[in-house]
Amino acid sequence: MRTEHIGDATLYLADCLEVLPTLGKVDAVVTDPPYGIGIAANPVRQKHERMDWDNAIPPKAIFDAIFERSTKQIIWGGNYFHLPATQRFLIWDKIQPENFSLAMCEQAWTNLSGPAKIYRKSVLGYEKDHPTQKPVELMQWCLGFLPDAETILDPFMGSGTTGVACANLGRKFIGIEIEPKYFDIACKRIETAYLQPRLFDEPRVKAVPQELPL
Repeated sequence: MRTEHIGDATLYLADCLEVLPTLGKVDAVVTDPPYGIGIAANPVRQKHERMDWDNAIPPKAIFDAIFERSTKQIIWGGNYFHLPATQRFLIWDKIQPENFSLAMCEQAWTNLSGPAKIYRKSVLGYEKDHPTQKPVELMQWCLGFLPDAETILDPFMGSGTTGVACANLGRKFIGIEIEPKYFDIACKRIETAYLQPRLFDEPRVKAVPQELPL
C-alpha cells in the first residue's frame, strides 16, 4: 500500500476493501464505482487500455463498509447496484442525440432527502484520463448537495475527479485507487488543483439545480 498526502487530501494506492476498515467516520462518500458492464473494453474508448476492472460490480462488503463509515452517500451508477430505495437520484444528462450509442444519462443513488435533480453537460469537450471520468463541474455540483460535509471519501478514486472537486471547494478528501496508473494521474491532478486559487472562500451554499430550458 502507498499513501500520499497532498494539501487536505490523503490518497491510498490499495484495494479499498483493505483500507476502508482502517478509516474512521467521514461526513460523506461521493464515488463512481465500476458498473460491471465492461465499459473499459468498449471499442468507442480505444484510447484506453482494456482492463477488466469493470467486469463485475463491487461486492456487498464494500457497500456495507461505505454505509458504516459515512453519514451521507452519493453513489454514481446506483441503478446497477442492490441499494435501498431512495427519495433523491442525481442525474447527469449528457446532452446527446437520441441515436447516441452509449448511455444518454447516468444516475447517482443518494441517501439524501428531496426530489431528483438533473445536471446538464455534454459528455464531449473535456479531456479524459480514465474511460469513465466524470466532469469536475459535475462532482462540484454533487458536493453542493452536501454543504455541511467537511471530509469526503471516494473509495473508487480513478483519475481523482472527486478529489479535484474537493480541492477546488475547500473540502478534505480521502481517495482510494487500486490501479497504479490512475493513482499517479489522480495525484498529479489533485496537486495541480491545489496550486490554483480556490473557487470559493466564502461559506458554502446549497446547490442550485439546473433548470430545464423552456
